[in-house]
Amino acid sequence: MFNKLPVYQNSGTFKYKIDLQNIYDLSSYLGNPHVKLKTIHVAGTNGKGSTSHILSSILQEAGYRVGLYTSPHLKDFRERIKINGECISKDNVVNFIDTHKDYLTEINYHFLK
Repeated sequence: MFNKLPVYQNSGTFKYKIDLQNIYDLSSYLGNPHVKLKTIHVAGTNGKGSTSHILSSILQEAGYRVGLYTSPHLKDFRERIKINGECISKDNVVNFIDTHKDYLTEINYHFLK
């Protein structure tokens, strides 16, 4: 499914959308899970990955269960999503895709318009 997404680096401005409607739609479809979680959004030009991993480590040591999403990945898409330092399992990724495949196919169709 990841390989089917219209990645900007591969498609250029042809697939670029200036607004956030697609992520709003996906978030709504998933029940807006981001409003139920405490999050830290790390932004900027340099050091985001290092900063995010340091914060994750500190929070884990303090006893929190920590989810970490970083991009890009090196070899496996699952490297992007970690829970307490462990990559998300293949089963979790497959189950998510299987559960939401119809919607993801539909939204991918809208990306291609």
